Amino acid sequence: MSALTPPTDMPTPTTDKITQAAMETIYLCKFRVSMDGEWLCLRELDDISLTPDPEPTHEDPNYLMANERMNLMNMAKLSIKGLIESALNLGRTLDSDYAPLQQFFVVMEHCLKHGLKAKKTFLGQNKSFWGPLELVEKLVPEAGEITASVKDLPGLKTPVGRGRAWLRLALMQKKLSEYMKALINKKELLSEFYEPNALMMEEEGAIIAGLLVGLNVIDANFCMKGEDLDSQVGVIDFSMYLKDGNSTKGSEGDGQITAILDQKNYVEELNRHLNATVNNLQAKVDALEKSNTKLTEELAVANNRIITLQEEMERVKEESSYILESNRKGTKQDRTADGQALSEARKHLKEETQLRLDVEKELEMQISMRQEMELAMKMLEKDVCEKQDALVSLRQQLDDLRALKHELSFKLQSSDLGVKQKSELNSRLEEKTNQMAATIKQLEQSEKDLVKQAKTLNCAASKLIPKHHH
Repeated sequence: MSALTPPTDMPTPTTDKITQAAMETIYLCKFRVSMDGEWLCLRELDDISLTPDPEPTHEDPNYLMANERMNLMNMAKLSIKGLIESALNLGRTLDSDYAPLQQFFVVMEHCLKHGLKAKKTFLGQNKSFWGPLELVEKLVPEAGEITASVKDLPGLKTPVGRGRAWLRLALMQKKLSEYMKALINKKELLSEFYEPNALMMEEEGAIIAGLLVGLNVIDANFCMKGEDLDSQVGVIDFSMYLKDGNSTKGSEGDGQITAILDQKNYVEELNRHLNATVNNLQAKVDALEKSNTKLTEELAVANNRIITLQEEMERVKEESSYILESNRKGTKQDRTADGQALSEARKHLKEETQLRLDVEKELEMQISMRQEMELAMKMLEKDVCEKQDALVSLRQQLDDLRALKHELSFKLQSSDLGVKQKSELNSRLEEKTNQMAATIKQLEQSEKDLVKQAKTLNCAASKLIPKHHH
C-alpha cells in the first residue's frame, strides 16, 4: 500500500475523500504508521521491502507487537497534539460531543488494550483494561475518588464502560498523566494484566504518559449519566489526521461554526423530545385500541344478551297470549301471576337496553379519542420531518462555513505578512524620527548659543558706541 500522505504542495483532501477514508476499517497490526511533519503516512507491511539481513519476519509476534506499539505511539502523538491545538484555538470548555476529544479516548483505549491478557470466563475470553486502572487508587490515593464515582454510576454494566468513564473523569481532574506514570512505574503489578511486550510494559507507554502532561491545559466537562459507554465501538478515524494541522483559524469562522453546532445540537435535542412524544402517543393509541377491542367484545356480548332477551320476551308473549286464550275462564290469581311475569320480563329488557346504550356511548367516545390521537401523531410526524429538513440545511451551512473558514485562513496568512512588513517600515520611520528630533534639539541648542553671543555682542557694541561718540 503506497503512502497516503500527499506532498506538502498538494491541497487538503476533499470532504468526500475524508468521509470515504473514515468509513474504511484499518487494522493497525497490518500497517506501519509514521509521521511526515504534520501528515500521517500509512504503509502496508507487505509493501515494505526488507534488507536481506537476518531481521524478524512479518509473522514474528515480537516484530508485529513492536510495530503495533510504534503505530499506537504515533497515533497518540497526533491525537494529543491536535486536541491541544484545536482546544486552545477554540477557547472554550470541551464536552463529550467534540470529535477530536472522542478520538483521543479511542486512541487511549487502544493503547490500554494492547497486549492485554485474556481472562477466560464461562462466556469465553474477556479482555478489559478496567483491571489495571483499578490499581491506580492503590498507588495514588487521589484516584480513589474517581474509582468510587465510576462504581456508583448506575448506567455502567460492563468493565469496558467503567474503564471509559475512568478515563473521562481523570481528564476532567487533570491527573491523567500522573496516574498513567504511577501505573507504568509499577511493572511488577502490570505483569498480571499485560504481556511482556505490551505497550504499557515498554518505553512507548512511558512516552505516551509524558505526552499526556500537555492535556492539563484543557478544560473538559462530561455528563456521563445519559451516555452509553458500554456499547460504543472504538474505531480510530484516520481521516482526522490526513490534513495539515498548522492552518490558522479565523475567529469569525469559529464563531459561525460554533453557532451552527449549537443550532444542530438544539435541533437534535428537539428531535429526540419529539420522538419520545411520538412513542408515548403510540403507546396511548395502542392502549386505546386494546380498550376499544375490549369494549367491542363487551358490546357484542350485550347485543347477544339483548337478542336472547327479545327472543325470550317474544316467547313469553306467545305463551301469555296462548294462556289468555286458553284460560279466559281461569281464576283472577292466575291472571295476576302471568302479569307479574310479563312485567318482570319487560323490566329486565329495559335494563339490558339501557346497558347497551351506555356501552355504545362509551365506544363512540373511545373512537373520537382515537381519531384525535391519530391527528396529533400526523402533526408530530410533520413537525419531525420539518426539523429533519432544517437539520440537513444546517449541515449544508456547516460545510459552507468550513470552506469559508479555509479561505479566510489563507487570507489571514497573507494579511499577517503585510502587517509584518508595515511594522518593519514603521520601526524604520520611528528611528528616523528619533534622529530628526535629536538633530532639532542640537539646532535649538546652537540657536540659544547664537542668541547669547548676539546679546554679548550687542552689549559690547552699546558700550563702544558711546565712547566713540565722545
